[in-house]
Amino acid sequence: MGTQSPLSSASAERKQATEGVGKSFAEVLNALSRSENQSNALIQQLAAGEDVEIHQVMMAVEETDINFRIAMAIRDRLVDAYREVMRMSV
Repeated sequence: MGTQSPLSSASAERKQATEGVGKSFAEVLNALSRSENQSNALIQQLAAGEDVEIHQVMMAVEETDINFRIAMAIRDRLVDAYREVMRMSV
């Protein structure tokens, strides 16, 4: 008998959704980390007097700033969603 109860089906769907959100947020954090590492490397090269264009450094720093703001916005939405779920009565 391959039928699932509605509760176990809903639980499985909720688990999949949670894992999807977690993976997406992890991808955003990984992109932020790569962006930060790249901008830090360019800043160090510039400070060491190496041949680096200042506009490349500024663009990398701004990209990192934008990625950071996106990550914080996603985090804020996740926290708001969590609070909303916790306010629900069962």
